[in-house]
Formats: sequence, structure tokens, C-alpha cells
Amino acid sequence: MLRRLLAHPWTRDLHVDDPRTTALRRRIIREKPFLRRLYLEWYSTLLARLPPGSAPVLELGSGAGFLAELLPGLISSEVFHCSDVRVVLDARQLPFGRRSLRAIVMTDVFHHVANPEAFLVEAVRTLRPGGRILMIEPWVTAWSHLVYTRLHSEPFRSDASDWSFPPSGPLSGANGALPWIIFARDRAAFHCEFPALSAPTVHPLMPVAYLLSGGVSMRSLSPGWAYGLWRGLEGLIAPLNHRLAMFALINVQHVP
Repeated sequence: MLRRLLAHPWTRDLHVDDPRTTALRRRIIREKPFLRRLYLEWYSTLLARLPPGSAPVLELGSGAGFLAELLPGLISSEVFHCSDVRVVLDARQLPFGRRSLRAIVMTDVFHHVANPEAFLVEAVRTLRPGGRILMIEPWVTAWSHLVYTRLHSEPFRSDASDWSFPPSGPLSGANGALPWIIFARDRAAFHCEFPALSAPTVHPLMPVAYLLSGGVSMRSLSPGWAYGLWRGLEGLIAPLNHRLAMFALINVQHVP
């Protein structure tokens, strides 16, 4: 009932797998000042960690975002046709040549890949030496588990034994805990299965800001002018992010 009450009116009656939902979410991100500032910070964080060079950068799940406006030449992609997206693709079968990409970036996308092993195999194939997988994804903490299981519609199963989950629609299939499972809980198994990828560097972040933004599916709970204030407060409690963070910046490098 609370999710229904807080749901953004533009997408309330649309299914998440409907391409119209992605188009409306693109508008929501642009027109919610607090959320737009959050995405600008996320994008700045990712761009600052791109490896040098002129090889292209691929973004997965670009449909609702605007990273292409900040990075000329970005290969924006989505799983279905959307406006302003250059390539329609499946992350498990990337249509790029061997060692052709400088980086693969994404925000809130990895946990929707039903077979993450297949994507990681493709990342090893397509990334040049020194290339990176950079993502900002949901993370498992005591606080985030409470929020994601009570206020979020996507599955969040930190106890899942497998990395894969049953495929459903292109966006409705998910396990929000998947990034934590692979890059923290099963870190040793990840390194064993993908020795060409470095041990992931993980920075937990944002215990409160995204929740206050309402994300792309709920109403904002704070005005845009207060974004800096909330981020400042989050900076003060950063030592507790291992218990409170809702997201994490994950950096993995191709080291053949």
C-alpha cells in the first residue's frame, strides 16, 4: 500500500517491461531535480574512473539515462528499441570484436542480467587489456535489506545459491542482491572463475539520498536544493556505509 501511495503517477499503471515505462523514466530523471543531481554525481563518478585511450565505451541499459550527453562517442544500448539509444543488444552476447572496448559502464543494470556469467565472459572477450567494468548497483547491508525488501518491487535475495535467476521480462527479471553475491559473498569463486578480471574494488555509498529521490518509480521526498545538504550528511556517516549503504560503486579491471 505504501509503494502504491508513493508511486510516481506517470508510470503507476505501466508494466516495467513496457518500453513506454523506460521512456517516461527518462523524462522523470530529467525533471526531478533531486534525482537528476544524483545521476549527475553517479555519472561523474563513473567517468572519473574510465581508463585512458580512444577505444569506445559501452553503456548497458542506457534507455532512461543521459550519460551520452556527458561522454561524446558513448555506445548507448538497451534491450529493446528506445529513442536516443544507438544499439539494441543482449549483455550476454555483445556484438563487438575481441579487445575492442575501453570500458563497459552501467547504473542499476547488472542485477537484471539473468546469466551474469555469460556477460562476464563477454566482458573478458571485448575489453582491451586494462579495460574496466564500472557499475553502480544495489548493495546488501542491514539497512538496504530492510528498504529493498519492504519498499522496492524487485526481488532482493541475498540468500540465493545461484548467480543466475529465472528469466522473465527484459527489466522485471532481477535479483537486487546479485552484485553483492558475486563481488562480496562469492568473491573467491568470482576470482577463480574469471582470473582475467581483477579482484573487484567496491565502495559502498548512499544510505539515504536515493531513497529520498524516490528513484524512477516513486515521488521525490526532498526538493532538489537539499541534495547537497543530504550528501553532506551522508559524508559524515560514511564510516558506517558498510552497515547502511544502499548502493556500491564496483570497479573490475581486465588483467589478462
